[in-house]
Amino acid sequence: MASEITNPVYFGTFLALVPPIVAIALALITKEVYSSLLIGIVIGGILFSGFSFEGTVLHVFRDGFLVVLSDPWNVGILIFLAVLGMVVVMMNRAGGSRAFGAWAGARIKTRVGAQLATVCLGLLIFIDDYFNCLTVGSIMRPVTDTHRISRAKLAYLIDATAAPVCIIAPVSSWAAAVTGFVEGEDGFLIFLRAIPFNFYAILTVVMMFALVLLRVDYGPMRVHERNAAAGDLYTTEARPYAHAEGSPSEQEGRGTMLDLVLPILVLIAGCITGMLYTGGFFEGKTVAEAFAASDASVGLLLGSAAGFAVTLILYLVRRVLPFARCMECIPEGLKAMAPAILILTFAWTLKEMTGSLGADVFVAGAMEKSAAGFANFLPAIIFVVAALLAFATGTSWGTFGILIPIVVAVFEKNDPVLMIIGMSACLAGAVCGDHCSPISDTTIMASAGAQCDHVSHVTTQLPYALTAAAVSCAGFVLAGFVRSAAVCLPVTIAALIGVLLLIRRRQAGRRGQISLK
Repeated sequence: MASEITNPVYFGTFLALVPPIVAIALALITKEVYSSLLIGIVIGGILFSGFSFEGTVLHVFRDGFLVVLSDPWNVGILIFLAVLGMVVVMMNRAGGSRAFGAWAGARIKTRVGAQLATVCLGLLIFIDDYFNCLTVGSIMRPVTDTHRISRAKLAYLIDATAAPVCIIAPVSSWAAAVTGFVEGEDGFLIFLRAIPFNFYAILTVVMMFALVLLRVDYGPMRVHERNAAAGDLYTTEARPYAHAEGSPSEQEGRGTMLDLVLPILVLIAGCITGMLYTGGFFEGKTVAEAFAASDASVGLLLGSAAGFAVTLILYLVRRVLPFARCMECIPEGLKAMAPAILILTFAWTLKEMTGSLGADVFVAGAMEKSAAGFANFLPAIIFVVAALLAFATGTSWGTFGILIPIVVAVFEKNDPVLMIIGMSACLAGAVCGDHCSPISDTTIMASAGAQCDHVSHVTTQLPYALTAAAVSCAGFVLAGFVRSAAVCLPVTIAALIGVLLLIRRRQAGRRGQISLK
C-alpha cells in the first residue's frame, strides 16, 4: 500500500519545507487561508507518496486529517474552543459584555487607554497562550470597538501578549514544555537564566507599550487604524465574525458586570486548577513540578467546562437569561468558533505532512553543520533558523523539540554561558516564527479572539514582528561577543525605541497622504 511508505524519497531534504512555504505564500497572496492550507496539505501528500494518486489520497486523509482529529490533545483544544465560544455567546446574549463595555467606557476615555488596558490584561493572563487569546479578546472587544480600534490592532495586541509573555513566565504551560525538552540538565533553572536573553519576547512587550504611547502605526496596520477611526473596524470585505457576537437586539438579558466578570474568573481559576490537577499538584507535587507535568489540553478543557456550568447556573438562578435561550447559545457558540476550528484542523494536518517528510531531520542536520567555526555568531544563527522553522511549520513547541537538544549537546560541556544564550535564541526565534506564521495555532487563536479576518491579522502584524525580530537578531550578535544580559538587553530596547521614533518622524512629514481604503 502506498500509505505504508516509511522512507519517502524526499525525506529529510529541503522539499520537506515546501508544503508549508507554498501554503503561507498562497495565503498572503490570495488572502484566502482555507484553500491555501489545503493546497499545501496536498503537496505534502504528493511528495510523501512519490506522486502516487492512491498514496496521496490515503496519506492526506488517513495519515493526516484522521490522525489529527483522533489525537486526544487536539480534540481537547477543539472542544475547549467550542465551549469557550458557547460561554462568550451566552455572556453577550445575557448583556454581560454590554454592561462591561458601559462600565469600562465610563473609565477608559481614550484610544490609548483602551489599548493599554488590553496589553495589561494580556500580561496578567500568562498561564497559557490559547486561553490568553480567547479570554482577552472576549473581555476587551466591546471596549476597543467603542474607541474605534481596528480588529487588526486588537488581534496584534492579543497575539503579542500570548506566546511572547508565556515564554518569559516561569509558571506557564510554555515553561513546562521547554523544561521537558532539556535532558540531563536542570531544565527549569536553565529556563530562568535564559529569560533576560530572550530579546524577541521582551522587545515585543516593550514594542506594544511604545506603539501605543508614541501613537505610531505603520505598514498595513496604519490603514486599518485610520479606517477604524472613521468607523470601519475591519477595512477588508472579509468579515467572518461580523455576525458572531449578536446584534444589540439579541442582547436581551438584564446582565450586569457580575455576569461577565464571574464567568471569566471561574474560567481562569478553572483552567489553572485543571492544569495543576493534570500535573499532579493534588498528589503532592509542587506548583512548578505540576505545571511541568501538566496536560494543557485537558486542563483547559476542564476549566472551560467549569466556566460553562457556572455561567449557565448563574444566569438561570439570577433569571438573566431563560434556559431555552441558553441552550440556543450552544450551536451559536460552535458556529462562532467554526473558522478557528477549521483553520486549526488544516494547520495541524499540514504539520503532519511536514513532519512525515522529515523537516526536523533536515533542520537538525543543517544546524549541526553550521556549528563549527561560528561560535560567537551562533546565537544569531540559531535565532534565524528557529524563526524560519517555526514560521514554516507553524509550531514553536515543535521547534523547541528539534533545536533545544542540539543547542544543549553543542554547548553543554564546552561553553555553558553560550548554551544559555543559545537556548534563549532558540526560544526567541521559535516564538518569533510562531508569531509571524499564518498557520500558527496562536496566530489563529488571536484572530478568533479579536474576531478579525485571519489574513488581515497576519499581514498587519508582520511589519511589527519583523521590526522586533531584526533588532533581536542584532542583539544576539552582540550577546555572542559580550555575553552579558545587563549590557545587551538595555542596548536592544534602546535600539527598538530609536527605530520606532525614526518611523514616527518619517511619517510626520507624510501624514494624511495615505488613503483610507
